Amino acid sequence: MTSRRRFLTSSAASAGALALSPSFNHLLAAPVNGESDTPHRFVFVRKSNGNVPKYCSLPSFSEKERRQDSEKQAFEVSLDKHELPDWLRQLDGYKEHMTILHGISMSVSGGGHYSFSGCMGAYRAGRNTLSGIKRATVDFELARLFPSPFGHVEMSLGSGTGTVMFRTGIVGGFSAPAAHTRNYCYADPMTAYNELFKSVTDTNAVAADNTLLDYLREREGRQLKGLDGKEREKISGHVDSIEAIRERNARVAALGDVIRQNLPMIDPVHADGGRNATLPEKQAAFTDVIAAALISGLTNVVTYTIDDLNTPITTLPENKARIDLHRLGHNAGSGQELRDAVKLHHMKQIHTLVTKLKAVPEGKGTMFDNTTIIYMPETGAGHHGPDNEAPMVIMSGGNSKLDIAGRYIRLPFHGTEGHRTLSNWYTTLLNAYGNPVEHYGDLDLEMSRRKLQQTGPIDRFLA
Repeated sequence: MTSRRRFLTSSAASAGALALSPSFNHLLAAPVNGESDTPHRFVFVRKSNGNVPKYCSLPSFSEKERRQDSEKQAFEVSLDKHELPDWLRQLDGYKEHMTILHGISMSVSGGGHYSFSGCMGAYRAGRNTLSGIKRATVDFELARLFPSPFGHVEMSLGSGTGTVMFRTGIVGGFSAPAAHTRNYCYADPMTAYNELFKSVTDTNAVAADNTLLDYLREREGRQLKGLDGKEREKISGHVDSIEAIRERNARVAALGDVIRQNLPMIDPVHADGGRNATLPEKQAAFTDVIAAALISGLTNVVTYTIDDLNTPITTLPENKARIDLHRLGHNAGSGQELRDAVKLHHMKQIHTLVTKLKAVPEGKGTMFDNTTIIYMPETGAGHHGPDNEAPMVIMSGGNSKLDIAGRYIRLPFHGTEGHRTLSNWYTTLLNAYGNPVEHYGDLDLEMSRRKLQQTGPIDRFLA
């Protein structure tokens, strides 16, 4: 059997089945990061309604620290000397891995109800039309540094239509493999389970997929005859993509034993799209699928939209008034109490993910040592922004190449000397893990107007 490392570093495909993809472009081979025997993994957890800065403050701040925090002055403290806010308490045992990061602005991608692909690509995406997608989003760029059979995997927990509470099946995603190209994503846990693990759960489906791919390869190959120029290049790219998917399927099959050992247990409530599953049940099942996909080596990068403004939160036990996320964004009903409850359920998933990865040996440590989890707001500090700050919670393992763990960090505020934008943050991630790009993402207009330096990585974060 092919070794796990050789399998990961020689994967030629980076997306799901051809019939499920809106584009051929991101199915081709990715460069190999040769710096480490072990891939680094990234999980981006996107939340809606922003992340209100004052709810991220530490209740045990000194009077001076509380003043610095409220005045948005740059400072940092060690988390091991402080209490966490209630919604973060379940991660108290993992404080040495945690960073509460303030001061990163999202003005480059914009606030409002949604940022669509913009918050992952550091640009304003408008209504997420293809013309508004400027570049490959950062999660896809990281996936290219650490190739895997599925490359980048995206999941999204949004609302359905009509009487259907949650979306199901495969839908358009928010990440982007390239400019003017939209990713697809799994909208319910059972669909994700069926697609990611079908090499061992449904071999008949895999055989049918391969038959379809053979047919498509033959059909596209015939079209090459008599073509030249751009048309030939386009069809040739399709043929190459089909070959890449076939190769990916074969390599996934070679991981059969590993996949079988790590198959998640999906509750029957999630059958047929899980129409009767509660939000906590949906979240827990998605977390189990994400962990299993990472542990099995099917992917090294996952982006999970854990809620959007239409995600039904009425099934949360704490939501006695049955307030929806949009009304909550306008401070309806319980305000902070319900906001904290929503985030508490998010943190349960992150705690589960960290715990599961810590239980898997890898090298001289565990899989979590080679993992970074980024919990981030989609639109900044609140329901309609402002987008001049966007508090994040980051969980980073022991082999992280970022020097940030165990700290509450507040960077200089937007529009001041030393401020760092979402573009700088993503430039830092890419530089730390093998892509020495000079600058990723758009420039901030206010920073430019004030002639403040804003390009490059956040040097102090590079280990």
